[in-house]
Amino acid sequence: MSNVKSEPLLSVRHVSKRFPVGKSFFGRANKFVHAVNDVSFDVMPGETFSIVGESGCGKSTTSRLINRLIDPNEGEVYFDGQEISKLPAKEFRPLRAKMQMVFQDPYGSLNPRMKVQDIIAEPLLVHTNLSAGERLKRAQELLGVVGLSPTHGERYPHEFSGGQRQRIGIARALSVNPKLIIADEPVSALDVSIQAQVLNLLRDLQEEYDLTYLFISHDLAVVEMISDVVAVMYLGHIVEIAPNEELYGHPSHPYTQALLSAVPVPDPDVKKEHILLQGDLPSPTNIPAGCPFHTRCPLATEKCKTETPKPHTVGERHTVTCHYPEKTV
Repeated sequence: MSNVKSEPLLSVRHVSKRFPVGKSFFGRANKFVHAVNDVSFDVMPGETFSIVGESGCGKSTTSRLINRLIDPNEGEVYFDGQEISKLPAKEFRPLRAKMQMVFQDPYGSLNPRMKVQDIIAEPLLVHTNLSAGERLKRAQELLGVVGLSPTHGERYPHEFSGGQRQRIGIARALSVNPKLIIADEPVSALDVSIQAQVLNLLRDLQEEYDLTYLFISHDLAVVEMISDVVAVMYLGHIVEIAPNEELYGHPSHPYTQALLSAVPVPDPDVKKEHILLQGDLPSPTNIPAGCPFHTRCPLATEKCKTETPKPHTVGERHTVTCHYPEKTV
């Protein structure tokens, strides 16, 4: 992984997002899904910053807030030193070339009516002044970079396997030389053996092109393999952020500890104690008062039910949002 510099490439500051799901008699929104709640973190140049959590925790919504597919209700997003969350669309458009996305479904994100070489070259048509011949040449070069043949450019997406289609999606993201790639569950739809190939490709490309990744996943094993720093998300809140080895070796939040206890161990002789969480995940339309995790936390006290915890620093780049960060389950 690349050397990390001192100033963040991406800073998210107290970002929240609510989606209206109900209306009053007068047609006003009176019920909301609280998808992202007061989220803050920094991503340094050259690193892989991962957000991990259960389905529905808000991690994909967070990625869409960053690249302005949706706008936040509160908070700011800074990219490369510039506040971008309130920029007019016309001013934000040039920044899209620096911030590309790789989606979960490689087939759904590729136009089935376009040839692969045209799919890869399309961002160049929007963001550069290259001629048609130059765009075609660049697309063919990128096919080789991601492990495909330049001759594959004449084919259509349905003629490729899932792993090959994801490589095409990665090539498209690379076409405009971005600084940041947001990868939203990029390997979850692939077989395990193909997952490893795509993850290795992403790491190689990070070194070669000096890329920064924001990696979204629910798979802790995948996150451990590729990440420099990991943020754990629960019910729209980030409950713990730590460097990879620190998080997996010394998790501080009870939710993180429970997640890691559920990761299978390949050695049958190793006995592992599982932490079973009681109850169901609360509804994002009715988030509990106090600590959002207190309804399932084995360490919860009366304080947890009424007071919202603040982030505590427990190590270098290691923060935990818990009233009792020194306790373990």
